[in-house]
Amino acid sequence: MLRLRDRNAKVTNNQPTGRVIERTTLDDLLKLIENNYAVKGRRSLRRVEHAERNLREYFGGERKARDVTSEDIAAYAAYRTEKGAAPRSINYDTAILRRGFRLGKKIVSATPDFEMMGLSNIRKGFFEAEQYRAVLNQLPEYLRPVVTTAYVTDCRVASELLTRQWKHVDLNAGWLRLDPGETKNGEGRNFPLTPDLRAALEAQRERVLQIQRLAGQIIPWVFVHPFGEGRAAAGSPIKDFRGAWAKACREAEVPGKLLHDLRRRAVRNLERAGVARSAAMKMVGHRTEAIYRRYAITDDAMLKEEALKLAKPHAAETGISKVVAKSGDISLEK
Repeated sequence: MLRLRDRNAKVTNNQPTGRVIERTTLDDLLKLIENNYAVKGRRSLRRVEHAERNLREYFGGERKARDVTSEDIAAYAAYRTEKGAAPRSINYDTAILRRGFRLGKKIVSATPDFEMMGLSNIRKGFFEAEQYRAVLNQLPEYLRPVVTTAYVTDCRVASELLTRQWKHVDLNAGWLRLDPGETKNGEGRNFPLTPDLRAALEAQRERVLQIQRLAGQIIPWVFVHPFGEGRAAAGSPIKDFRGAWAKACREAEVPGKLLHDLRRRAVRNLERAGVARSAAMKMVGHRTEAIYRRYAITDDAMLKEEALKLAKPHAAETGISKVVAKSGDISLEK
């Protein structure tokens, strides 16, 4: 009688009922997300799969969707925090689960509340030049061109660099190209080849040509696995190297650095070089100045440089003939 009364109440409130709801699992909801991303051609499916692994590790794939509560979601956030996950990563996982419930609204009895962790939009991590070089030296040689290109261009590694083919590189005209639809904002962009970037890509071209000759096949990809590197076939595109990256950072004594930190360094380099902001935004693919400013981190060295500029007119007014910077300190000389 109680079951029938409960079922009637759900029908009255326009809530779904029936055996499908009783059987729907977390795996069923995650499958809906995968299908949705595949149909819409979203490029972030791999990131979704990573979030799904995290969710399954905690909840279990066979967990009934109707049994997931708001308290469970809060407990998941606490669990991931204890594991060392960043709030942004935890929020992404939570958003994926929320999307599953929304897509499956016809086969779940109720949707729990999803409370996100507080975030700061200020980008804090970046590489000093010596840190970048230290990590680069610890990486396997075949990965160094990828990291060099990321350091110079501010391109996203997984979606914008590891997907590059040689048709996107024009060594004669001096451009690295991303076509419309390949970037996060959907707009194409061209990045001019600086001397460092050109040298890295020219050397990479020679390596790929050598692999082509030995393998006896055309290799369209720019960043590929060499012979004898793990299980991957020589000439196959590099898909992921987070393990090698983490190991290199530990050996370079900068553990915890992210590949994404290279993007912040690239923007800061553009700022320090005095590149016009409109041109810099076009080069790195930031649509708005607000987003660009989040990456344009100002460090102590930049502030010292600006202070030196400020000191010169003040010194002229007081009869000081020379303003110098020694060991980071600004001093006046007559």
